Amino acid sequence: MREFDLIQHFFNTIELCRSDVVLGIGDDAALLRPPHGQHLVVTTDTLVQDKHFPASASPADIGYKSLAVNLSDLAAMGAEPAWILLALTLPIADETWLQQFAQGFFSLMRDFHCQLVGGNLSSGPLSVTVQALGFVPAGQALLRSGAQVGDRIYVSGTLGDAGLALAYLKNSTPFSFNEKQIQCLIQRLHRPQPRVDMGLALRGLASSAIDISDGLAADLGHILSASQVGAKLTVTELPLSDILQRLSSEEAWQLALSAGDDYELCFTVSPTYEKTLQQCLKKISYPVTCIGVITKDPGLNVYVKENTQFILNRTGFQHFVDNNSFKN
Repeated sequence: MREFDLIQHFFNTIELCRSDVVLGIGDDAALLRPPHGQHLVVTTDTLVQDKHFPASASPADIGYKSLAVNLSDLAAMGAEPAWILLALTLPIADETWLQQFAQGFFSLMRDFHCQLVGGNLSSGPLSVTVQALGFVPAGQALLRSGAQVGDRIYVSGTLGDAGLALAYLKNSTPFSFNEKQIQCLIQRLHRPQPRVDMGLALRGLASSAIDISDGLAADLGHILSASQVGAKLTVTELPLSDILQRLSSEEAWQLALSAGDDYELCFTVSPTYEKTLQQCLKKISYPVTCIGVITKDPGLNVYVKENTQFILNRTGFQHFVDNNSFKN
């Protein structure tokens, strides 16, 4: 198939259509109708083979994750996903690969009622760029800059599992796992769940929020910098999965604080809203954990217990450093 035939065959589906799309795939650009009184939230991410996913990853997993990481950004802003653009670069136009990629990509789009409205298909080294657009009522977006002294710091789910999966794939962990544990870890790495429902529930409640993509310490650091505050964390409060707890406490805490690809939410809430937060979370039925507090003095201070500081030996994911690369 030629380029436009591939686009029509694999990506121009009439199954996922929205009434706010005036004109989707097929023209030079899309025509979209933003709802009245809503702000448009826009994010984009590029995933590159051997940097963001291994060459062994299935096309379906690559398709799924390329969309998931963008929806996670919208979740962190409290936005409802709507429109998607996809720019896909492939070494060869392998129709079997494209079919599986589209299967993973559209499976997640269905979950959030999104529509693919445009993009590009090109020849070159394998990389996937997705742009996701969503809506949030004017004045209700969750930002990084609103944390206040005394706010409690929360994270959703468990942390460090994707980092452990990466270590397993790179043969850099001494631990052995059974087949069920391996599948669980790989699922956390390749199929993260965007916490969109949680982001929507936190509107008007969270003082700040961010998704954990580069590691908790690094991403919380962005909140602290934007809000001009500091934070105190206690590692014994970090939520760890049963698999991660097989490691030594030191190694588990290091992964939970600095491993990327968790795509959970980190957010701050005033203690005044503690009861309201608990009521909102009951509707979502997904765990969150209070791990620390916002402080006046700048910087992130991590403790094992009172007056016993924990030393981080990792900095989190950095795009121009191979510390978390999938290449051995």
